[in-house]
Amino acid sequence: MSTAYESQLEVSVDVPARAPYSTVLKRGQELAIIDLGGNQAVDFLCYDANDTSKRYSAAATIAAQGNIFLTTGSVLRTQEGAPLLTVVADTCGRHDTLGGACSKESNSLRYGQHTRHQHACVENFLIEGAKWGLGKRDLVSNVNWYMNVPVEEDGTLGIVDGISAPGLEVRLRAETDVLVLVSNCPQINNPCNGFDPTPVRMVVISPGAGA
Repeated sequence: MSTAYESQLEVSVDVPARAPYSTVLKRGQELAIIDLGGNQAVDFLCYDANDTSKRYSAAATIAAQGNIFLTTGSVLRTQEGAPLLTVVADTCGRHDTLGGACSKESNSLRYGQHTRHQHACVENFLIEGAKWGLGKRDLVSNVNWYMNVPVEEDGTLGIVDGISAPGLEVRLRAETDVLVLVSNCPQINNPCNGFDPTPVRMVVISPGAGA
């Protein structure tokens, strides 16, 4: 683990390939998301832990920063514009806000009915969200950490080979108490995971707690 964390209290969890994860971050805590194998998309939703009707808004986040991509300094905002999480470090450099989460329905539409049985990110969100009283109506447009979705001059989107690499990290600071839902993306039909989903590491950091 990075020496930058040595004087801090950490809780580290390796999330298996294709699996969900959730946690509540207290205000001031940080979450490091580490791409262990490289080119692994991490689908991500977040909510005000004290009022989950206040949740991440891609539209509000993009409008406030004037950029569709996330990196150091980006603030994930609610639909009312309130800050939930701030990206305080990023060794990858660019993360997607537009590509959305794969589902059984989208897999069938894009890749054929033979893919419908495949587990997908929407199912992961529903499984993990149910632990916190959330359902399908609580799912909104999500962040895709490490996913490479360039926008062409004509406005078309493409999901292409990732720009991540083993050991790269994005770190988020909670600006209020925040519920985080993660799907370690199971997708094998496009290159967002290099066609081979791999584990990622989640590290919750309480600054100064171990000093």
